[in-house]
Amino acid sequence: MYRERLALTVLTLIPLAVACGNETGGGTGGSSVGSGAQADVTGAHWTIDSVTVDGTSHSAPDGANVEFGEDGKVQGNYGCNHFSATATFKDGRIDLGDPSMTEMACEDVPMEFEQTLARTLADGALTTAAKGDELTLTTGAGDRVHLTKEQAAPLYGTRWNVTALGAGEVSHSLPEGAAPYLVLDKAKGTVTGHLGCNDVSAKATVQGGHITLGTPKTTRMMCDSSLMETEKTLLGLFDGKVDYGLDHRSLTLTSANGENVTAVAGK
Repeated sequence: MYRERLALTVLTLIPLAVACGNETGGGTGGSSVGSGAQADVTGAHWTIDSVTVDGTSHSAPDGANVEFGEDGKVQGNYGCNHFSATATFKDGRIDLGDPSMTEMACEDVPMEFEQTLARTLADGALTTAAKGDELTLTTGAGDRVHLTKEQAAPLYGTRWNVTALGAGEVSHSLPEGAAPYLVLDKAKGTVTGHLGCNDVSAKATVQGGHITLGTPKTTRMMCDSSLMETEKTLLGLFDGKVDYGLDHRSLTLTSANGENVTAVAGK
C-alpha cells in the first residue's frame, strides 16, 4: 500500500517555525552583498548531499536541493517538502531568516531527514565555504550541510528515476522495492526503462511540451502486487500523449486523465 503525500489543493507555505517546532531564524530579510558568500552560492543549483549534526552525518534523499537567487530569494526542497526564504548575506555568511515550507506528509525516513535539514538551515547565520563544485554551510554550533553544484539534466539520455505517482494534488510514494526509471533516446526516437517489475521500450516523440509514447513492449515477469500496481500506473502513460515539465533535475509527466509521474535525474 502506498503512503500518501497529502498536498494541499492550493500550494500553501507555512512558517518553518510552525512546521518543525524548534526552528529559529535571525534574518532581517532582503539581501546585502557580503564578503564572498553571495558570489559563492548564487547562480547555481545545489544538490544537498548530507547534513551533519552533533558529529553524525545523514545522507540526503534524491531531490533535496536549493537555489540562491542574486536578489536574495531562496527556493529548494528538503527531500519531501518545498521551501522558500529570503536570504541575507553579510561577512561571508548567509542567513535564511524564517523559511516557509509546503505541508506534505511523506515516508518516515525522508521526513526525519528533512526536519533535521530544516532546523540546520534555519539555525541563524551560516558560514559558507566553497571549493570548486562543493559547498559547505556551517552553523555556529558546528553542524554542517554539504552540497554539490549540479548542472541541469537534459531531457534526453538522462536516467529519470521515478519517485512518486499521483493524480491532481495528491501524490503517492513508491512501494518498497520499486525502482522504476525511464530514459529517452533522441537519435532512436525511443523510451526504455523499468516499470517496477518489468522492463519496457516504446517509440517516443517529443514536440511542443508533449511526449507521444507508443505501444509499450515489456518483459513478462510477475511480481508482488504493489509492484504490479505501480507498473500498471506507469503503463497508463503509454499509447498516448503526455505533458512534460522539466525543471533543472526534476521531470514531471502528466497524462490526459490527470495522472502524474514525478522523477529526478539519477546521480
